[in-house]
Amino acid sequence: MQRSLPSAGRAGAAAVVFAILAAAPLTAQNAPIRGFPSSMLSSERQLEATAHAVPSPDSLRARMRLLSEEPHEAGTDRSKHVAELILARFKAMGLDAHIEQFEAYMPQPVSRSLKLVQPGGFVATLVEPPLPRDKDSDDAHQLPTFNAYSADGDVEGDLVYVNYGIPEDYAVLDSLGISVKGKIVIARYGHSWRGIKPKVAAEHGAIGCIIYSDPANDGYVQGDVYPDSTMRPWFGVQRGSVMDMPVYPGDPLTPGWASEPGGRKLPLDQVRTIMKIPVLPISYGDALPFLKNLTGPVAPPSWRGGLPITYHIGPGAARAHLALKFDWKSRPLYDVIVRIPGALSPDRWVVYGNHHDAWVNGAEDPLSGTVALEETARSLATLLKQGWRPARTIILAAWDGEEWGLLGSTEWAEKHQDELRDKGVVYLGSDTNYRGWLGAAGSHSLEAFIEQLARDIPDPDTKKSVLQALLDHEREQAPENRKDSIAFHIGALGSGSDYTAFLDHVGMASANMSYGGSTGAGIYHSIYDSFDFYRRFLDPTYQYEVTESRTMTSALMRLADAPVLPFEFTRAAKTYRQYADQIAKEANAKDATKDLDLSAVYAALDHLDQAAARYETALAGIDGMSPQNVRTRWKNLQAVNTPLAQAELALTSDTGLPDRDWFRHLIYAPGLYTGYGVKTMAGIREAVEDMPDGQVAQAQAARVAQALERYAGKVDEAAQALEGIR
Repeated sequence: MQRSLPSAGRAGAAAVVFAILAAAPLTAQNAPIRGFPSSMLSSERQLEATAHAVPSPDSLRARMRLLSEEPHEAGTDRSKHVAELILARFKAMGLDAHIEQFEAYMPQPVSRSLKLVQPGGFVATLVEPPLPRDKDSDDAHQLPTFNAYSADGDVEGDLVYVNYGIPEDYAVLDSLGISVKGKIVIARYGHSWRGIKPKVAAEHGAIGCIIYSDPANDGYVQGDVYPDSTMRPWFGVQRGSVMDMPVYPGDPLTPGWASEPGGRKLPLDQVRTIMKIPVLPISYGDALPFLKNLTGPVAPPSWRGGLPITYHIGPGAARAHLALKFDWKSRPLYDVIVRIPGALSPDRWVVYGNHHDAWVNGAEDPLSGTVALEETARSLATLLKQGWRPARTIILAAWDGEEWGLLGSTEWAEKHQDELRDKGVVYLGSDTNYRGWLGAAGSHSLEAFIEQLARDIPDPDTKKSVLQALLDHEREQAPENRKDSIAFHIGALGSGSDYTAFLDHVGMASANMSYGGSTGAGIYHSIYDSFDFYRRFLDPTYQYEVTESRTMTSALMRLADAPVLPFEFTRAAKTYRQYADQIAKEANAKDATKDLDLSAVYAALDHLDQAAARYETALAGIDGMSPQNVRTRWKNLQAVNTPLAQAELALTSDTGLPDRDWFRHLIYAPGLYTGYGVKTMAGIREAVEDMPDGQVAQAQAARVAQALERYAGKVDEAAQALEGIR
C-alpha cells in the first residue's frame, strides 16, 4: 500500500504542506479518521495537505472563463467542444481519460408563440434582452426560452391561475368550484420541481401550461435585479426540463438500458416521460398582461405574488393562445471519464461526477462544480506524479445532458450497471458551488464520514472548520428553543442531479456535497448565468471553489484508501426509524391506513441497531494496526469491505417501486408528485399519503422490512469478518 511521497516530492511540497496543516482546524489535526488506524493518520493528513495545496483561485477562474465562453447545451457541437476541452485538460495532467458517447431523444424548439387573445393585442416577447454590462448575455447560439420535453401543440383557451400548480393548489380550486378542464393554466415557479406543474395540470384536463417566474420568489421583491444586483430582471426566464423524471430519468426511449446508436428504442406510444400538453416558461414581464386581465375570484393571500396587480384566479376575460413546435430526434451526448486504477483493490470503484452541459453559458450551473472537479483531478494527478497510488480505483466523470433529464450519467450508469453493482463503493456528486455553507445529502451510512470530512476542512471566511461554520449558521437561524439541539445531519436524496442513477437504480451508496446559500440569485437557467455574474456576486475570490475541490479531494482519498470503508450504521438506523415513525403517525390519521402494521419494519430496525452496535465494537479493534499490518492483511480486510460496499444494494429491489420499476431503492426516491423532493420509504409513504390504500401500504411495508433485514445482515457479516481479523 503506497502511502508516502518520495523524498524529492516531500522536499518540494514541505513548506506548502506545513501551511495547509497549520491552517487546518486545531480540533481536527489529531482527531480520528473513520476507517483508518491511528498509525496511519499522520500520513493521511500529510497526503491530504499536499493535495489541498494544489487548487488555485486563478486556475479555477480561468477555467470557468474558458468553459463558459459560449452557450453549450447538450446535443450540440458546442457541448462536444466543452467536453473536448475538459478531456484535453485531464490528459495534460497525465490522467487516463476518454469520452464515452451516447445519444438521447432531445427536442429542440422550432417555433414558440404565446398571445393574449382576449382582450387582444399582447404578444409575449419570449426573449431575454442582452445587458451592456454582461458581454455573455449577447452571445450567439443562445438556446431559446423553452421547457424540454413539452409536447408540441397549438391550443387556445381561457386562462386559469393555479398558484404553484401542485396537487394542494388543485384542492383549493376544487373547493372554489373552479375546473381547469379545457383551459390553459398559468403557474408560478417554486414549491416544487417544474415538471410537476404540467403533469398535474394535464391530469386535471388542462390543454396547456405556462410557467412564469414571479418577482416575489426571485425578482425585485427579494432585492435589486441584475445587473445591479442578483435577482431576476423583468424579462429573465428559467429554462428547464419537464421530463417526468420521477418515473425514470435518462433517454425517454431507453429506460433501464444504455442509449447508443443502433440500439433498441421504445416506440413513442410506450414512452411515459414526455409531457402530454404544451408547456412554456415566461418572464414576469411577459406574465403581467395575462395575469392582470384575469377575472374571477381574488386569489387567497398565499397565492398572491409580487406583481403590481390584484391576483385573480379566473377563468374569465383573459384567453390565451399557445403554439409550440419542436424538432424531435436523438442527439449525441459526450461523457468525459477519467480512471485512476487502484493499486490494491482495482475492482472497487469510487466515482465522482459533475455535469458539463448548460442551458446557456452556465457559469454557476454547472461550471462552478465542473471546474472544482477539474482541480480535484489536478490535485490527484499531483499526488500520482509524486508516487501515491489510491488503494481503490477512482473514476472521475464530467457528464453531458444533465439539464435535460440526467441523460449522460443515467446512460453511463445503465451501460455499466452490472459492473457498478459488483464493484461500486460510493458515488459522490456535486452540481453548483459558491460562497456559503456546506450542503450535504445522501445515504445515511455516510453521515459520520461527511461530518468528519467537514470537521477537517477550513472555512475560508470564518477560519473555523466548515462543520463549525455550518452549525453556527444553523444556530443563528434556529428559534431560541432549538438552538441548543442543533447537530450535524445530512438530508435524504430524492432526484434532480446525477447521483440519481447511482443511488436509485444501481444501488450505490451516494452523497451530494457542495457549498452555497450566502446569496439569493434569480439567474437560474437564464442567459444571465454568466462568468460576470459569478465573479461579481457568487464567489468573487474563488475561495469556495478551492474549498469544494479540497473537500471532494479528501473525500475521494479517504474512500479510496481507508483500510476499512468508512460507513457507519447507527445513525442510519436512527434516521430510518424516524421515517417509520412519521409514516405510522400519518397512517393512523387516515381511515384507509389506520390498521397499517409496521411491526416487521421495526423488528428489522431493531436488528439493524444490534448489528450496528456490534460493528462499532468490532471496528475499534483495527485502531492498533500498523501500516505493515494493513498491507499484510489487506486481502483479509476485503471480507469486511465487500459486505460494506454491498449494504446499500441490499436496500434495493429488482422489481422497484409501484408503477415505476426503474427506481429500485426502497428507502430513498423522488416522490411521484414532488419531483426532486425525496419520499423516504416511498412505497409505503405514497400508499399512505397519496392514495391512500391500506393493502398497498402493507405490502410495501413487508418489502421495506425485508430490505432492512438484508441491510442488517450485511452489517452483521462485516462485523463478523472484523471480529475474525482481530
